[in-house]
Amino acid sequence: MTTSTALRDSRAHPLAGQVMSGAEMIVQVLADEGIDTIFGYSGGAILPTYDAVFRYNKDHAVDGVEPMPLIVPANEQGAGFMAAGYARASGKVGCVLVTSGPGATNCVTPVRDCMADSVPIVVICGQVPTAAIGTDAFQEAPVTAVMGPVAKHVFLVTKPEQLEATMRTAFEIARTGRPGPVVVDVPKDVQNWTGPFHGQGSLPIPGYRRRLDALRARKLSHDRCREFFDMLGESRRPLIYAGGGVVNANASEPLRRLANDFGIPGVTTLMGLGSFDTTAPLCLHMLGMHGTAFANYAVDDCDLLIAVGARFDDRVAGVPAKFAARARRVVHFDIDPSEIHKVKPADWHYTGMLGEALGDLVAYGHSIGFRADFSDWHAEVAALKRDYALDYDRESSLIQPYYVMEVMNRITRGNAIISTGVGQHQMWAAQYCDFSEPRLWLTSGSMGTMGFGLPAAIGAQFARPDKLVIDVDGDASIRMNLGEFETAASYDLPVKVMVLNNFGDGMVMQWQRLFFKGRLSASDKSLRKKNFVLAAQADGFEYSKRLDRKEDVPRVVKEFLEFPGPAFLEVVIDPEAHVYPMVGPGLSYQDMVTGDHIPNRYEDRGAEPDPSDLF
Repeated sequence: MTTSTALRDSRAHPLAGQVMSGAEMIVQVLADEGIDTIFGYSGGAILPTYDAVFRYNKDHAVDGVEPMPLIVPANEQGAGFMAAGYARASGKVGCVLVTSGPGATNCVTPVRDCMADSVPIVVICGQVPTAAIGTDAFQEAPVTAVMGPVAKHVFLVTKPEQLEATMRTAFEIARTGRPGPVVVDVPKDVQNWTGPFHGQGSLPIPGYRRRLDALRARKLSHDRCREFFDMLGESRRPLIYAGGGVVNANASEPLRRLANDFGIPGVTTLMGLGSFDTTAPLCLHMLGMHGTAFANYAVDDCDLLIAVGARFDDRVAGVPAKFAARARRVVHFDIDPSEIHKVKPADWHYTGMLGEALGDLVAYGHSIGFRADFSDWHAEVAALKRDYALDYDRESSLIQPYYVMEVMNRITRGNAIISTGVGQHQMWAAQYCDFSEPRLWLTSGSMGTMGFGLPAAIGAQFARPDKLVIDVDGDASIRMNLGEFETAASYDLPVKVMVLNNFGDGMVMQWQRLFFKGRLSASDKSLRKKNFVLAAQADGFEYSKRLDRKEDVPRVVKEFLEFPGPAFLEVVIDPEAHVYPMVGPGLSYQDMVTGDHIPNRYEDRGAEPDPSDLF
């Protein structure tokens, strides 16, 4: 035996050469990829794979603990969001296993949501037998046509010999580069096919791998590092603008070193929360449409904007020409070259692996002994945080949502995982909660998908059983996936579900009050009959309460968070509470509306947008 052959054999999979069904190959690849939780709903076209999962778990259970439990939601959309919550909280690839037709199409929204927020999941769909594809067979849907525009990649496996390699390639694509969702459509006959398991190999995707190799090989040269520090040395008011790409790239640690070692303050996007410790003196929390006033003012004041893993989206840079208008230079780091110059031109940019690039910058800065005096800027940042802090009517007899978030935050101290639905409650949680590390904040950012919060919290609890997981939701948003109450209780997950009930679509009502003369068209739900407390109890929540007295807030919130099992709390809040600050669409930060309780340094501005420009 030659040395190369011996080496190859020593790396061989222990099951290489064993005859397996296609379904068994799928399950074995999942095991090889480190999948420890599968979220999905069964059905005819995926039954062979479900049976293979059952048998695998039975054969590999240790002390009754299954290595790859199947978590069954109320519907497939819930499964997709659970996988997304799992992936966001853990940094690993989430896995979804559903049947054909409606099983697959129910996953369209989670797939698009993951694509929009760069979240890695693999969705495995059953499909009608190969010969029946295109005949409108029972529960057939054109998955590749439906999913193609919304996923990072879609595979339809028509050659069973390629199934094993396709599965490995799906995980490779999902987790590498800019992460995203990959869909694998597997006909039932391919699942039932039998053949040799190779234990290795992937599909030839030379263009994709070539681009990845180029990104991985790219390094910041000393010349480029020198250019960066020359700009930083000329700056008096530098500011880091960190986005969700920092979290996705696991680059928070080098980003924090860059900021702390060289004294650069930072703001984050909604998706970038946690990339900085929000309690740190140089962190100005979130910027944008509902960002803190002091973060937005810092953007207005900076003379060097350093964008890292952020894309200048419309909720941050509503008027690109006026965004960071005083910045003499804009620096942009991203893994995706299509983001460079897409919205805001960059004077200096780098496309590559964020963690490595930031680490190289920090090392170079220390090697040249870089020092800069930003003390005046630090003083201004501290003054901004003091003078334009978040605030609200603290004397109101009604329960203010901001107060509830403050009380919760004092207890969690920035260490809990918080998921949300979409709407006012999402923004209040983002504004008033602290995040000491990345992957503690789970929300639907770009898609803004109502119903995300509860299933995402369930997925996060499976990913991080050691963590307190809280779903901060709204009465309208939670209705979208209310059936997942039963899922949380069935698996005895200690998730905490808090609904801030303002009896309607709060954010829509806020816009209608501000821009449509108070005409609450189809958004006022005050006549709805849902009893959330009884609904949670019916689905197995032993702790399920309603909080409607302001004086009870500290006691009840503490009791709710400390309950050892799944807990539900409905908080009846001021129905006219608004999210402030607010920057209307098509307006700049100088037009920011701060409400009655947050100071505004541009008091004579505050223009309202034309309703026709709202979206």
